[in-house]
This record gives sequence, C-alpha cells and structure tokens, in this order.
Amino acid sequence: MRMKQRLMMMGCLLLAMAAKAQTAKWDSTFRPNNYALKVGQFKSFPNAPTDIIFLGNSITAGTDWMELLGRTDVRNRGISGDITYGVLERLDEVTEGKPAKVFILIGINDISRNIPDSLIMKNHRLMVQRIKQASPKTRIYIHTLLPVNNEFTQFKNHYNKDEHIAAVNAALKQMAKEEGITLIDLYPHFLGADNKLNKAYTIDGLHLTAAGYKVWAEILKKGKYLEK
Repeated sequence: MRMKQRLMMMGCLLLAMAAKAQTAKWDSTFRPNNYALKVGQFKSFPNAPTDIIFLGNSITAGTDWMELLGRTDVRNRGISGDITYGVLERLDEVTEGKPAKVFILIGINDISRNIPDSLIMKNHRLMVQRIKQASPKTRIYIHTLLPVNNEFTQFKNHYNKDEHIAAVNAALKQMAKEEGITLIDLYPHFLGADNKLNKAYTIDGLHLTAAGYKVWAEILKKGKYLEK
C-alpha cells in the first residue's frame, strides 16, 4: 500500500514537473530597440491640458492621428513592439501634461511574448489607477484588443492565441465597469466572415491598412468619444 502511494506521489510530482517545464517563459523587461529614442522624443514635446493622447504599440503608432481625425489636439504615443510593462514605465510622460483624454490600446505584444493574461490585466488596472491619481480630470478610454489573422506568416508569435485575446477583452470589459471608465469595443468591427482579422483591414494579419484605420476613426467619431 505504501509502495502504491509512493508511486502515485511520484507520478503526480512528475506531472507537475512536466507542466512546469511546458510553461512558456516570458520577460517583463523587454523594450523595443527604439524605446529610449521614442520616449526621449515624447518627453521633448510640449504638453497641454487639451491634449488627446493615443497610447499603445505599433497599431497605435502606425497612423498620423492628426490627419486621420482632422484635429490638431491629438498626440500619438505609440511605440512599435511595446508591451504593458513598457507603457507603465513611460506613463509619467503621458500624465505630466494633465491631458483631456487618453485612449489606450495595448496587450497583443504581451500575448505574443507569453505574458500571462492575469498580469496583462493587472498592468491595465495599474495604468488606469495611475492616470486617475496623477491626472484626475483626464478621461480614460480602453480599447479591446483587435483580432489577428493566421493566414499571414510575418508575425507567427501573435497568431493562434485567440483564446488569450478573448480572455483579455472580457476582462477589459469587466475592469472598465469596475473602474468607471469608457470601453471601446473595437474587436467585433474588425472581424471577417471567418472570425479572423478582416483581410481588407490588415497588411500582415496584425497591423492595419488605411481602410482599417478609417474604420477605427469612424468608431471614435460615431461614438462621440472625441467630443469635449
């Protein structure tokens, strides 16, 4: 009986060790090559309490928001390759000017780098709480993550993780309610008939085409999120 128990315990231990070995590694310290340059540039630009900040990664960085929205009060604070930890590290630059609004879209690179969904959400909540504390009058808008399309090949680490995108988006909706901020649900607007990122809106299964940015802009305008 003791031998059977020992064998069972050994089996459980081996399973636990195997599960631990299969856990994907992740790194919160990753920063894109141009991170320091971009942050330095952002810090050198003037701030104003009328600013509308778009904060995120390459999906945010990939358009001229002033031209797209036809406004001069919009500021692009996207850094290609950035993750939620990187946004938290540079958040003071965003809040120091006490902007009117901050629109956040971040997290898909975290997912591609195997950062757990729970930590992605912890970082989102920290962003919201820090903005509230540093700039109480700033209105905060959180976007849901966009879908991806695995029929492309350029960003393999981002594809086939749809369950993580869905989990983060569900958690973002719940957090928005709890924190009393506005959630903008981009995800369904970018889905194709195959439940993947619509090919008309993407150049590589991750980043957006001009048509994709036009859809985003229309969502913002129709929802009157840009109005003061």
